[in-house]
Amino acid sequence: MNIRTIVKSACALCFCMAAAVLAEAAPEAAPAAAEAAKAAVNPNIYWTIAIVMATGSLAAAYAVGKVGAAAMGASAEKPELLGKAIAFVGMGEGLALFAFLVALFLVFKV
Repeated sequence: MNIRTIVKSACALCFCMAAAVLAEAAPEAAPAAAEAAKAAVNPNIYWTIAIVMATGSLAAAYAVGKVGAAAMGASAEKPELLGKAIAFVGMGEGLALFAFLVALFLVFKV
């Protein structure tokens, strides 16, 4: 099983999360303008959400494809390894769920 693919995918997701934080950071505005800025929607947040979801989904698909193929190959030779191998496939799926949660937090600005 190739753990490197999961690590690479996690690094890509962390990079997207850093981009999301940078997109949200804005310089301090004057007190009167700050109230108006709260009502306005930052259009960059939607691009950030799209990038987070796309990268997270692609990274999870890549990880599941690589790890899943290795898991099925290992279970063909030793069927008792299937239960242990499926856990690593689940870790790859966790990347997509984590990206979805980050995107959901960005939508609701939690």
